[in-house]
Amino acid sequence: MAKKQKQKTRKSAVKRFKITSAGKVLHRSQGFRHLRSKKSKRWLRRVKKLKEVLGTFKKKLLKMIVQK
Repeated sequence: MAKKQKQKTRKSAVKRFKITSAGKVLHRSQGFRHLRSKKSKRWLRRVKKLKEVLGTFKKKLLKMIVQK
């Protein structure tokens, strides 16, 4: 009888998303990398904060980032 294979962690997902102890999945906002001088300071402050991933994509991410 063949052994059941373990699910591998997707390293790309681990680098981009963070899971909190409460089980929330956080991600960084887009548009913050370059050409910042033309963007408003108010917008930059808002985008700097981590945002929470919600819905079905959160479930998919939790499967990608296998936890023990």
